[in-house]
Amino acid sequence: MITEEPRAEVPTRTLVEGLVRADGTVDAGELYDVAGALGMSDQQVRLCIKRMAAEGLLVQEGRGRRAVLRESTEARRSAEPEVDFVRHMYAQDAGLAPWDGRWRLAAFAVPEPARQARDALREALVRLGGAAVQGGVYVCANNWEPYVEAEADRLGLRDRLTLLTTDDLRIAGESDPITLARRLWPLDELAHGHRRLAGIADARCARLAGPSVPDRTERLAVTVELAAEFTRAVAADPLLPPELLPEPWPGAQARALVAECWRLLLRAERDDPAPGPRLFHRYEQALREITGEVGGAGV
Repeated sequence: MITEEPRAEVPTRTLVEGLVRADGTVDAGELYDVAGALGMSDQQVRLCIKRMAAEGLLVQEGRGRRAVLRESTEARRSAEPEVDFVRHMYAQDAGLAPWDGRWRLAAFAVPEPARQARDALREALVRLGGAAVQGGVYVCANNWEPYVEAEADRLGLRDRLTLLTTDDLRIAGESDPITLARRLWPLDELAHGHRRLAGIADARCARLAGPSVPDRTERLAVTVELAAEFTRAVAADPLLPPELLPEPWPGAQARALVAECWRLLLRAERDDPAPGPRLFHRYEQALREITGEVGGAGV
């Protein structure tokens, strides 16, 4: 049982998704072992598997701890980590993605009969880092056009979408970019989430680098904890350029500590013949593209 504080909050579904291997399977025995290390009961896990199977996300082959869970094609697609965004956030932290001083805006006018698609587009724009300026107008500091257009195409709203860029954004007479960023996005709330992530990652780094080598179950538990807390911290983060953020920004410190944890996990995994979770390797690949080595210079 992992009792070290601060304790990470891991939804059962995140645990299952986090242990999916490169071949799209989850070893049920390993799943139950890691769940126990995280303080979850077998019943919690069984109910989660049952729900995910009912939703068509998993197929169970065998019974109990000897079972193999196999994800569906749809589950694989929806569980793809947003590697592009991971790559971008670490590039920003490393000073490799400076802001060009331009704001990107998306505007749309969708009639009431298409309300469901309109609401979905609004949610997508916020998820992509946008903030509402006024009804039907959203702004982002990053180059989001390809992602916005893809969402509009998926929702059948491409003909309702207008995209533009400007270096002269004024809202209620305010044009200072730093002031606008604080007005548009909840920076204090985001900073709190990153501080929480930093505390958890720091504690897990200490454990991974300690004198006693964590066993495979504990390493997998740490991997899932990091994934859950990382997702929670960055889900609402618009990934604003450092030029628009307070200094020091806790997001950069938190991501550096997470990267160090990945490096320590990777070092331990090199000596483990059993396959590791797919999630770990994909995030690790994104970090390598920026740093050359996980946790290396620049992160």
